[in-house]
Amino acid sequence: MAHYVPILVFILVAVSFPIIALLLAAVVRAGAPDPVKAEPYECGVKAPTFALDTRFSIRYYLIAVLFVVFDVETIFLFPWAVMFERLALFGFIEMVVFLAILLVGYIYAWRRGALEWA
Repeated sequence: MAHYVPILVFILVAVSFPIIALLLAAVVRAGAPDPVKAEPYECGVKAPTFALDTRFSIRYYLIAVLFVVFDVETIFLFPWAVMFERLALFGFIEMVVFLAILLVGYIYAWRRGALEWA
């Protein structure tokens, strides 16, 4: 039974930490919201329009998603570069295939006009 004590302590900490954090946040939070503090501003200048009234083109979101996809995929280059000597020719061929797939996706998005701002 002594072997299970650390697991029990871990479970108690894992359950009590969020509860304590929520209770502490409720104690130290601000009171009623002030309408002046809730106003949006930029560099001390009052905003000319309400942000949620502005409509954005779907292209904005498409380019953002494409950026995230290509950015996250290129992050895989770092661990590959670290392990390059150990992976040898097999790792090199795998990365060439990965980059080829990435390049095909990039060319496809480019040809479809997904990277155009207008």
